[in-house]
Amino acid sequence: MDKSSYLGVALGLIAVLVGMVLKGASIGALLNPAAFMIILVGTAAAVIIAFPMNDLKKFPKLLGILFKEQVLPDKKELMDMFIEWVSITRREGLLALESKVDAIEEPFLRNGMRMIIDGNDQDFVRDVLLEEISAAEERHRTGALIFTQAGTYAPTLGVLGAVIGLVAALGNLSEVDKLGHLISAAFIATMLGIFFGYVIFHPMSNKLKQKAKKEAEVKMMMVEGLLSIQSGISAIAVKQKLTVFISPSQRDAEDGEKGGAGGE
Repeated sequence: MDKSSYLGVALGLIAVLVGMVLKGASIGALLNPAAFMIILVGTAAAVIIAFPMNDLKKFPKLLGILFKEQVLPDKKELMDMFIEWVSITRREGLLALESKVDAIEEPFLRNGMRMIIDGNDQDFVRDVLLEEISAAEERHRTGALIFTQAGTYAPTLGVLGAVIGLVAALGNLSEVDKLGHLISAAFIATMLGIFFGYVIFHPMSNKLKQKAKKEAEVKMMMVEGLLSIQSGISAIAVKQKLTVFISPSQRDAEDGEKGGAGGE
């Protein structure tokens, strides 16, 4: 479970509801089926028009990505694993890693390992893996774009809802008792449009982009590690090469552990 997604949505709702109470507005005013219809159904209609059905079929999966914790291999563990594999390769040869392929859970890494064990040219391996990363990034970009566009459409539809509400209010100028309620209902649509656009859809788009970026970083680290194994460089060189993918805090923690071990 991605706690930040749930927490963000909850805080957004609390901000609006508590803000309405503090401003003296009735929370019951939000129970406006017409406003929800215009914003949600209208936004869905606009998105359906904007994207092919093949992309829209992925929407449930995108929601799963947003609200489930992203599970990626730990970069420090990856680096240690590649250092071990390089050491084995330099001692026993590349074929010595063949027994480890089936134990690799990550499909991208397993595919890359099979390619280098099969003796493919290094440029070919690099091109295939980079193309796979590029294709994945394009899929993620399309998914994020769906939410970006929804975040663009929702506030505009909120204005449309307000206009429709004001038209209804102007048609009932003679009924003073209804006028205030109709005007209030008109602006509820605007509020909902802004809320869904800038508190829900745009942040969700940004989260998808961030998760895609983290996934690409880990895969790029795998590419460098695999190519290092294939080129036969030393374990020290591999560590220097892969350390750039590790955050400064992890590097400091590792240095601290080494320092502590040395002090003992």
